[in-house]
Amino acid sequence: MSRSDFYVLIGAAALACGLARTARTQQFTPRAISPFAAEKARTLLRERLACLGCHQLDGEGGRLGPDLAAPSSTTAALVYAMIRDPQRARPGSAMPKILMSPETLELIASYLVARRASPTGNVAIPAPRDSVARDTRTLYLTFCSGCHGTTGRGDGPNAKFLPVRPAVHVDARTMSQRSDDMLFDAIAAGGYVLGRSNRMPGFGATLTNAEIRGLVGYIRELCRCEGPR
Repeated sequence: MSRSDFYVLIGAAALACGLARTARTQQFTPRAISPFAAEKARTLLRERLACLGCHQLDGEGGRLGPDLAAPSSTTAALVYAMIRDPQRARPGSAMPKILMSPETLELIASYLVARRASPTGNVAIPAPRDSVARDTRTLYLTFCSGCHGTTGRGDGPNAKFLPVRPAVHVDARTMSQRSDDMLFDAIAAGGYVLGRSNRMPGFGATLTNAEIRGLVGYIRELCRCEGPR
């Protein structure tokens, strides 16, 4: 390869990287929801997905986020974008990305758009930002304290709206019975995967493995205990 060809290749790669990091326009056309599809979506929201851990629907669920059925001026495209990748749609959001199939994403978004009477229209999605190191306490306060409390006592402002009390991270007797791997899996995958409350979301698609390990260590500091070996 000649030097000129090499620089052409480097330039093309740089251009591709630049294009990948530009803002984009999110479009979404909700599908018509049959009574069966509506009931399926509602059941997924109540019993499988973690959405009602922070949002309420028909009087049930948390209060950290907007009511999922309340009329809103939020466009259909933004509803879709927030479910698909909340950190991309609204950088800095405390809402985690919940992994789901494209079909489920379309169903849930269409159902919520219908319930909220969301207007049509596209939405500009910001370009991805470079990752910034976040200290563990900030991560805990951002993603955990709403339910577990700022000091890990299970008394966050959202706790009283949940069917199962959030884990008390300062409880050494309980936390010493949970291994580091168990804590990691609970944070990464959420409660449903582990046979616990589905209201606990998974953060594996939002936080890095290193950040999740940092949260495990922070919980160990709160309980002043170690897990079983």
